[in-house]
Amino acid sequence: MFFLGTHIDFPPVTYADQDGLLAIGGDLSTERLLYAYNHGIFPWYNEGQPILWFSPDPRMVLFPDELKVSKSMKQVLRKNLFQVTFNTQFTSVIQNCSSIMRPGQQGTWITDEMKEAYTALHEKGIAMSTEVWQDEMLVGGLYGVWLKEKGVFCGESMFAKVSNASKVGFISLIRHLKSQGLKLVDCQVYTDHLASLGAKEISRNQFLSFLK
Repeated sequence: MFFLGTHIDFPPVTYADQDGLLAIGGDLSTERLLYAYNHGIFPWYNEGQPILWFSPDPRMVLFPDELKVSKSMKQVLRKNLFQVTFNTQFTSVIQNCSSIMRPGQQGTWITDEMKEAYTALHEKGIAMSTEVWQDEMLVGGLYGVWLKEKGVFCGESMFAKVSNASKVGFISLIRHLKSQGLKLVDCQVYTDHLASLGAKEISRNQFLSFLK
């Protein structure tokens, strides 16, 4: 296991264990986070733990042209039940992502340290949010890191207070970024929810080829 110090660089991702854990420690400075995301690495840890850095193999991704929109979801979109904005309420989105109750989970990995770090990325135009509104209330959203030069959006977390809100936000974000050169959405690890939207697993090497 590699322990990070003050230097920003990481060990080769091939050194990650079977769970994708690559290194421990370091900090969440803007410089380190940018280096990490540009090399296929992301932080993921719980309150009270040291910072844990992951680069899993395989990697869950979604190619924009493979986005699956079900018939029922197409109806939801056509009815304009929700309004979607981008980068208008980043703080509220990340706060909701950290506080929303999730089945089978205790607590949150979005610590205060995480919130501060990604807010700093947002202020530099790197982290972005999608907000989903209904009757002028924020009912869903997501945030992540937009590596615009590489056409890769690294999704971090999403939330929904009403049915379909997070899906509407996710679909809207992909359509929005596709016009800006989106090539790939990094979903990090497998979930049934993401698979239902068209995401799939590819090898880490394949994923890294999009970051080079």
